[in-house]
Amino acid sequence: MTAGFEMWDYIVFIAYAILILGVGLWVSRDKEGHQKNAEDYFLASKSLPWWAIGTSLIAANISAEQFIGMSGSGFALGIAIASYEWMAALTLIIVGKYFLPIFIEKGLYTIPEFVEKRFSTNLKTILAVFWLGLYVFVNLASVLYLGGLAIETIMGVDMMYAIIGLALFAAAYSLYGGLSAVAWTDVIQVVFLVLGGLVTTYLALNTVSGGEGMLAGFSKVVEAAPEKFHMILEETNDNYVNLPGIWVLVGGLWVANLYYWGFNQYIIQRTLAAKSLKESQKGILLAAFLKLVIPLIVVIPGIAAYVMVNDPSIMANLGEVGMLNMPSAEQADKAYPWLLQFLPTGLKGVAFAALAAAVVSSLASMLNSTSTIFTMDIYKQYINKNADDKTTVNVGRISAAVSLLIAVIVAPLLGGIDQAFQFIQEYTGIVSPGILAVFLLGLFWKKTTNNAAIWGAVLSIPIALALKFIPIPVFEPWMHQMGITTLLTIVIIVIMSNIQNKGADDPKGIEISKDLFKTTPLFNIGSMIVCILLAVLYSLFW
Repeated sequence: MTAGFEMWDYIVFIAYAILILGVGLWVSRDKEGHQKNAEDYFLASKSLPWWAIGTSLIAANISAEQFIGMSGSGFALGIAIASYEWMAALTLIIVGKYFLPIFIEKGLYTIPEFVEKRFSTNLKTILAVFWLGLYVFVNLASVLYLGGLAIETIMGVDMMYAIIGLALFAAAYSLYGGLSAVAWTDVIQVVFLVLGGLVTTYLALNTVSGGEGMLAGFSKVVEAAPEKFHMILEETNDNYVNLPGIWVLVGGLWVANLYYWGFNQYIIQRTLAAKSLKESQKGILLAAFLKLVIPLIVVIPGIAAYVMVNDPSIMANLGEVGMLNMPSAEQADKAYPWLLQFLPTGLKGVAFAALAAAVVSSLASMLNSTSTIFTMDIYKQYINKNADDKTTVNVGRISAAVSLLIAVIVAPLLGGIDQAFQFIQEYTGIVSPGILAVFLLGLFWKKTTNNAAIWGAVLSIPIALALKFIPIPVFEPWMHQMGITTLLTIVIIVIMSNIQNKGADDPKGIEISKDLFKTTPLFNIGSMIVCILLAVLYSLFW
């Protein structure tokens, strides 16, 4: 057993890198006699099939924040962190049935574009700036930091070099090819991601069981750390502030999930690039099923690492390697990189490729969406309204490169953060409640006015900050803060809309009909199966 990489690990990883770059550049090539236009670059020519949409959704979502951050949270607080994944499955069903039909009917490139059609250019610009700041300074920077942390832990490469390497890898195909390159390489990335994750899970559980297999290892983990297998935490639990019991199911986590899966550009952009609404909904359904499996490869390894670290006999068998970069209560995010050290030669390369796939696919997705928002909602709106397709695509590439450069500079400053997954959710939660309130009312309440939506979006930030920093015990869990901020923002928008329009419908209100939300038997049956499986999982681990 060795802590570092050996020749076969390097061969496997280099083969993976060549495959991704090759496929990305191949699908990015300009067809003979055809100049790449905005629809080609930003929406993959609206040609994605359902299986590419479903896998790309998962690849965009599952990144270092899940592999490393969620495993760290599994180490620190247990299976309860899986609520993010399992509730996401239900959220995806809701998005596919109620949000997508409206978005696709309006032929959108970006989520801010919907805001312009429903409200105004001013509000679109406000939200576009919100998103650009969030993607660059929180999402891109944190994914780079966590990926750099993993490479530093596993290979001993200096973090700054690791961050630059990841950035260049993601840029190599995504800046040139746009969403088409990102989505089609994501299909391959998900194979590596799931395979590598399962290999690591098997190794961890097999080690815990002393070589008796995965199921025996899982039984021993449950027996050794029963406190880690409760989905609903009691108020006496130290981690209640992060996952506040039953409120996870009925409170603020809905804000995080509906915002992320319904109104987040780098996620929803894949569904907007579908051949049709039905194809997009099938992709959403595939992603929902995959979401039910994800905790097996990102949370269980963290819990297994907790059992290993606290079992002297297991640690004695691991020898000196087991003492290298060992996770602790203060440094829980080291759990997943620590486990990778124990994989056999060759498989270590596969698992590391999975981690790299998670990081690079998310980086590529965020870069593409950041450039889409800047180009379509800022550049074409205020700088060059008559930009041709060639100029638009080039501006998209340049803006993505600048965003990546800023994120590379910011990423090392995040050092020292524990449970980075929770950090990302918490700080995204300052912006997401106001955006969610604006969108929900804009979609489903025809009386919502532009002025009320602008005031709601702007005031939601000081409301969120006040709830975060004013010491009121009942509001201490940040999920409560998200839920309350959303409700207060909705109240502000409703009151102002009624004052302004005196109860009349807004001229830009959306006409809703039952026919708009009709779905296929396949979608309906698949959705029922997802709901039944969720009920079983929560009953097992309540």
